[in-house]
Parts: sequence; structure tokens; C-alpha cells
Amino acid sequence: MPISGTGIDIVEVSRIKKLMEKDERLKNRVFTDNEIRYCERKRKKYHHYAVRFAAKEAVWKALGKGGVGLKNIEIRNRSNGQPQVYLKGKRLDPLKILVSLAHSRDYAVAQAIVVE
Repeated sequence: MPISGTGIDIVEVSRIKKLMEKDERLKNRVFTDNEIRYCERKRKKYHHYAVRFAAKEAVWKALGKGGVGLKNIEIRNRSNGQPQVYLKGKRLDPLKILVSLAHSRDYAVAQAIVVE
């Protein structure tokens, strides 16, 4: 599997929380309905929003393409907890993207690798 792109992103959880509290519409502009449902069920929901935001940014960087909106990138968890990337849009469908997520009390980080 040749690697065709990589991306990494780190965000402060407090920054994401502050932005989302300031602008309620931000949630719906950036996150899919599935992501919102997932995060809202969590006790530390802003940690989950932050790590998904970092993942979307990492995927966007790994794709190296403009014109891909963050809402077209969806992060879901498999039943075993492993994160998985789903892309919306015809030109994105055949791509395989591996993603790794982590968060601490203050930060959320994600790495994405696009493989052919």
C-alpha cells in the first residue's frame, strides 16, 4: 500500500469549546449529524468534538486538495472503538484513509494517512 499523503493536527480542547459556545452554528457547519449525536452522548463532549475537528484537519491536509469541506469528512468509530474516515463526494469515495486519534485534558491530536 503506497502512501500518497499524510496529515497531522493538534488543537486545544478549550479553544474548540470556546468557539462552539460562541457560535452555535459552527457545530452544524463542521460536524455531521452522526458526529454531533456521538459527541453529545459523551460526558466530555468537547474533547470528542476537538479530536474529530483535529482528525478532519489532518485528513484535509493528507488529501492535499482544496475544495474539500470539513463536513464532507466524517469520523466514526467501529464497534471496537477504532476510528474510521468516511468521505462524501464522488471524487473522494475510492480513497482509503487511516486515522489515529488521541486526547488529553488539554489537547486533541490526530494523524491521517492516505493509502492507494
